This record gives sequence, structure tokens and C-alpha cells, in this order.
Amino acid sequence: MKELYWSKVILFGEYSMIFDSTALVLPLKLFSAKWNADRGRSREFMSFSHKELSRFCGFLRGEESFSNVIDLDVLEADLQKGWYLDSDVPVGYGLGSSGTVVAAVYDRYAKTPVRDLMRLKDLFSQMESFFHGSSSGIDPLQCYLGRPFRITAEGAELLADGFLKNRLQICLIDTEMKSDTKPLVEYFKRQREKEEYLRDFQRDYLPYVKGCMDAVIQGNTDCFFKRLQKLTSAQRIFFSPMIPDPVAELFERTYDFHFGVKILGSGGGGYILGFTDDRQKASTVLRDKKVLWLDVD
Repeated sequence: MKELYWSKVILFGEYSMIFDSTALVLPLKLFSAKWNADRGRSREFMSFSHKELSRFCGFLRGEESFSNVIDLDVLEADLQKGWYLDSDVPVGYGLGSSGTVVAAVYDRYAKTPVRDLMRLKDLFSQMESFFHGSSSGIDPLQCYLGRPFRITAEGAELLADGFLKNRLQICLIDTEMKSDTKPLVEYFKRQREKEEYLRDFQRDYLPYVKGCMDAVIQGNTDCFFKRLQKLTSAQRIFFSPMIPDPVAELFERTYDFHFGVKILGSGGGGYILGFTDDRQKASTVLRDKKVLWLDVD
């Protein structure tokens, strides 16, 4: 059993993965969750965690397929003993707060661990649907593995921890408002039912996502920022409700150095992602924002 379940960042593919396109996902070791049975947290937090886990356990028990995979009797017994998930992962910020819960429950209580990563992703998708109504399974898979990976329709490709090049600097920009994933995903599902939207999305958006991922993995910084600029413009077209007002101007501006932004997770709040190869200039642009810089070495 793992000691910590790290939060995650989906660099690219948060909506395009619904079309079996690729996604690029990193562990985010700024936040984590762990199993705990002591009184190290406030009574309010422990009560909240315990109630969430109890509700989640009830959901899992409602489906026979989960009972065959997860030892729910042991989980319930541990909850009665006072076990809870001690987490500092922000809720509603696109960093995998529910993914850590799914990963932790599976890791501790799985009867027979699933080795095939795509089968595991599908299982996690079903488990995480408790929190969001629908899920790709990517978040809990990342929280469980704690390794960067690229995923395609063919499978998951684990990447080296230091695959990102040092010139690329990535930051989380706080919108200072929480995101509610479910209605945003439902909005996107309604939009893709429209023939024109679906055609344009597949033709104009998916290639930008894949292009950005390829450039990042290949370490082609100049190419990456050209593609990121196109991706940002496309997000304004296809995902305007997901771009929070407090950071909308960052999506609309042009910059005289390598800098760009995109939504993170479902969008609508939480963090957005910023990319640059000049941290000093980017910090000037973001001087009135709350920013967390990622260690990507």
C-alpha cells in the first residue's frame, strides 16, 4: 500500500480524451492524501472525510461488480475504527481530489489488483462516477500510479519522471473560485451532440491538443508555444463557459515572449495552467494573481 496519493495535473486532453484522443498527465506533488487514524486533523475535517468515504462505500456496495473487486466489509470496519483520508488536495480545483479517494480506496482494499492499465482506468472511471456523474478514469489512474504518462486509445505509455525539458516552466494560476465539474461536462456533452460543433471540434481542436503534447514530449519549445497559442484560441471558441472571468483576459491577450494559458480539468474555476520559458517575464504578467510554480525537472 502506498504512503501517499499525489494530486495530478492533466496538461492536455481533459475534454479531448472523451473522443479517445491522447492525454498527457503528471503527478503533482504539491498536494496529497493519505490514510490516517489519529486525531491530527480537526474534528470537522475528519467528520467530513468519514462521511464522504461512507457514502462512497454505500455507492460501491450498490453495484455487485464493485463488491467483487473491493473488500467493502473491511473498508466499513476500518471506517468504524476511525480511519479517514487525510488530504490537502483542494476540492473543486481540477487537481484530483476525488481521484485520490478512488486511488486510495482501491489501493488499500482491492481483493485482486488489476495489472492491465486500461482495464484499471475503466474500473476507476466507474468508481469515480460517484463524484462527477461521469469520469474518464484518468485522474484516479494518475493518483494511483504517481507517474507521468500519455494515454491513447491503444493504451497507457509511462514516461520518465524527468521527461519535461528544463526550459519549459509550468504554473498553476488560481482563479480564486471553485469549479463544479458535473454541469460543465454535461454542457460539453450537449454541445458535441450538435453536428457542426462536433465536426469543428474534431477537425480544429483535437489536432492542436495532440500537437502540443507531441512538442512537449519531443522538447521542441518553439513549436510548442506556436501550437499552444492556437490551442488557447480554440478553447475560447469551444470552451468559453469553462474560462473563468477572473482570468479571461489571459486567454485574450497576445504576448511578446513565450507565454500561454489553457484551462485545467473541467475548467469553470479552480486553477488554469500557464506555460513559459521566461519565468521572470511571466511573473510580471501574473503579478496580481496567486501562482504556484511546478517543479518539472
